[in-house]
Amino acid sequence: MAEPTAAPTARERVPFMQRLLDNPFLLLFLGVTSPAVLYLLWGVMELSQIPIAR
Repeated sequence: MAEPTAAPTARERVPFMQRLLDNPFLLLFLGVTSPAVLYLLWGVMELSQIPIAR
């Protein structure tokens, strides 16, 4: 006969990465803002390298 598994007495803590990956709106926000910020920084760096006209 199989022994019943012991139920945890305290509530288990959900890991941070699981909470992050279970939130679709946070993933959407990160997926939209991270490329936007990277392209913005890339554009500023490109504009700063253009030589000043005389």
